[in-house]
Amino acid sequence: MVKPTRIVNQIRSLRFTTGEMTQAELADRIGVTRQTIIAIEQGRYSPSLEVAFRIAHVFDVGLDDVFQYPAEEPS
Repeated sequence: MVKPTRIVNQIRSLRFTTGEMTQAELADRIGVTRQTIIAIEQGRYSPSLEVAFRIAHVFDVGLDDVFQYPAEEPS
């Protein structure tokens, strides 16, 4: 079983605020499959650093505007 990533992202909201880009369109622009975009959006897969930068570049935003790594809560 695949362990979900703790990294959260804003890809879905960025897609809709930039002309309602589809998952397939984003995938084509960065050179991955639509299934990869789905998995990243759903937090089931962490993209490589290169793919993360490509996504940020498509939306013309910084990497931290797309991806966030929440701080661990104290035990």
